[in-house]
Amino acid sequence: MGNKRLGYGWMRLPITNPYDKASVDVPRACELADDFLAHGFTYFDTAYMYHNYNSENVLREAVVSRYPRSAYTIADKMPLSDLTYPEEQEKVFEDQKKKCGVNFFDYYLLHNLNAANYETAKKYHTFEFLLGKKQEGQIGELGFSFHDHAEMLDQILTEHPEMEFVQLQINYLDWENEGVQSRKCYEVSRKHGKEIVIMEPCKGGSLAKIPPAAERILRAVHPDWSPASWAIRFAAGLPGVRMVLSGMSDEEQLADNMSFMESFEPLTEEEQKVLFQVRDIISESIAIPCTGCRYCVEGDKCPQNILIPNYFALYNQEMLDTNPSWSSEKEYYSNLLAQGFGKMEDCIKCGNCEAACPQHIEIRDWLEKASDFFDCEGEGRYVTGERRLRSDARK
Repeated sequence: MGNKRLGYGWMRLPITNPYDKASVDVPRACELADDFLAHGFTYFDTAYMYHNYNSENVLREAVVSRYPRSAYTIADKMPLSDLTYPEEQEKVFEDQKKKCGVNFFDYYLLHNLNAANYETAKKYHTFEFLLGKKQEGQIGELGFSFHDHAEMLDQILTEHPEMEFVQLQINYLDWENEGVQSRKCYEVSRKHGKEIVIMEPCKGGSLAKIPPAAERILRAVHPDWSPASWAIRFAAGLPGVRMVLSGMSDEEQLADNMSFMESFEPLTEEEQKVLFQVRDIISESIAIPCTGCRYCVEGDKCPQNILIPNYFALYNQEMLDTNPSWSSEKEYYSNLLAQGFGKMEDCIKCGNCEAACPQHIEIRDWLEKASDFFDCEGEGRYVTGERRLRSDARK
């Protein structure tokens, strides 16, 4: 995977319409890819459903059609949650090659393995199917991305030792989190001798924009280090990590990440201690641990057209707001409803979103709680300064 450990996650590209993830700004994506490659980085990570099934097309336009095949490497994934019958795997794989414009994938993964998707993979013989593609020379290395508990990961790696690497959600906020189990999953992977690709090192941007009190602690140690650089350094410095993915949405994020990943130095023990000091401050500030991956809404999963990730982002920001007399977040929410998206109170509790959520968030409960503020009539309670939701959110 090359010597440089920064990979470009092709799932948070700049878009021209903030409410249409497929509307990627292709000229800007080209410029970002050019800069990334010019600095010696080569790894691009995409997937079938990223950017509402448009990410692979953009990768072809921005990279594959403009550079020789030796200049870059591509990781793509089999969308287990989208499969409805075994033969569909061949169709999807061929479609991915066509969309990306390549004859082979350097790295290929079973996407989002968890207990449910592992059953699908066994039912449809996905491991065997992809091993066949590897033997045919259409896949370089074979692995899987994982969002579940460490015990399940141990089972999968025990039953499938042929997997060459594992892609895990690892960041300092989730390191000891019992829902995500970053540390435990990392340790299981190392026990099985697997190298690791890290996703969500900044937890969907949550660790790039941290509370002022937390940022002050970090700046006191390294005034020139961004909060995101602390997070990525933590992830990249773990033994056995071969690549850290970052979904860089603009030029500033890309420049910042490349600045310290070109000649990477891991955190010292003292720096790690500082990072864990700020963890509790950050944890208290985030009501809903949503990373904005959008798995809960991709492919029309929500029959009520509820824009779950956007609403949760507004709710989290609302919990941080110190102004008790006015809510800009409520204004943004009203704007989204005016565009035809469903209200949070319209949730029919079908559970499709929770089945797709890699973070195992109790989405239906959070929608109900957030709806109590956003869907209420008028601003009376808010004007008086009553902030019951704010205190309840962290109980």
